Amino acid sequence: MGKAKRERVLSESEAKAVARNLKISPQKLNLLAQLIRGKKVDTALADLEFSRKRIAQDVRKCVMSAVANAENNHGLDVNDLVVSQAYVGKNLVMRRFHARGRGRSSPIEKPFAQLTVVVKEVEAKADAKGKSKETD
Repeated sequence: MGKAKRERVLSESEAKAVARNLKISPQKLNLLAQLIRGKKVDTALADLEFSRKRIAQDVRKCVMSAVANAENNHGLDVNDLVVSQAYVGKNLVMRRFHARGRGRSSPIEKPFAQLTVVVKEVEAKADAKGKSKETD
């Protein structure tokens, strides 16, 4: 028997990848998500390659995974992909304590985050004559 196939949430020209349990606060991860949002995939990968943030390599792997999903699972053209969405969510928070003076303690929170990257295939823009720039 088995379960019925679940409906696809994204459109046919989109693919996504999710990176979970990234050891960084969501606020810091959102800085890199803003960096790549709306850019072409090759530009976003180049920006992440030369970023000085520690987590940039994990974000880069997530973008590359979304590109691989688009190419292998959905048959999209890699050269026409754009990062349409990149959003950050909270994940678990490890709670520790720091011993202080006079028998007291103060909390330490070690947050984790997750990143979702959605890439979308867009057609090449036509110039003023109505021809595609790629055909010239």
